[in-house]
Amino acid sequence: MSAPRRLWSGSVVQLGSLISVNFGSAVAGLLIPAVGVVPVVAARQLVTVATLVPFWRPTRAGLSWRRLWPAVVLGLALVGMNLTFYLAVHLLGLGIAAVLEYLGPFALAVLGSRRLVDGLCAVAAAAGVVLLSEASGHLNPLGVVCALLAAAFWAAYILFSRRVALALPGLEGITVASIVTTVLSVPVALATIAWQQVSVREWLLLLALGVLSSAVPYSLDAFVLRRLTPRIYAVVTAFGPAVAAVFGWLVLHERFTLSMIAGIALVVASASVAILSHREPDSQPRTMPQQAGPA
Repeated sequence: MSAPRRLWSGSVVQLGSLISVNFGSAVAGLLIPAVGVVPVVAARQLVTVATLVPFWRPTRAGLSWRRLWPAVVLGLALVGMNLTFYLAVHLLGLGIAAVLEYLGPFALAVLGSRRLVDGLCAVAAAAGVVLLSEASGHLNPLGVVCALLAAAFWAAYILFSRRVALALPGLEGITVASIVTTVLSVPVALATIAWQQVSVREWLLLLALGVLSSAVPYSLDAFVLRRLTPRIYAVVTAFGPAVAAVFGWLVLHERFTLSMIAGIALVVASASVAILSHREPDSQPRTMPQQAGPA
């Protein structure tokens, strides 16, 4: 397959992965009022573990703290990111939560840069957030804090994903991280969920959440990461907040004014320009991206 066809097919499939993740986040928004945040995180992680462990579980010889500690930290970042993001979705709505969460990887991309274009992009992104917040009226303060914490956890996740990808083969690192997240979230979910109040529909939605947010994206990303450079992957990922807003509107019936749409577009455009104008070679190691959003 020619390079342009690889890029085109990879971009389309990655967009499908973004659609699946954000559709899953919208389903989470439906479920959280009924079952709570932790059961939603636990359901997602159970499906992740079921998807990855049969193929990428570590060998006994590789079960050492010195070898696996970055993956354990990655799991802690993952559980923190998912918990704070889903709580932000509950308090702010999916569209706003996704935009604020995306500030984490965006800040990571421009942090420390001395390029004028990066500074202008950062200012433009900040203006987009201001537009979004002003048009939204009074934002829930706890929701904003949770979204910004999710942004920080996402940035930490990206940093440790790279380290884990360089240290461990294949998807072994993310498998260990998912096991850590599952061990931390499932007992709390079992202790807090109101079993008698959970209907068959909600159990099915929990399963759908796990499939949409984990099984489908991981399967698609295995295809994508062999076809896209890290920079093109990052550009497509920048459209995540816009995709999230669409599903917030379609599934959760969130309303967006023209000012809010302009704010989301400004953040997406700022991130895209910052990434496209970056001149670092595209020969970096490719790592498994965050499932988010985020999860």
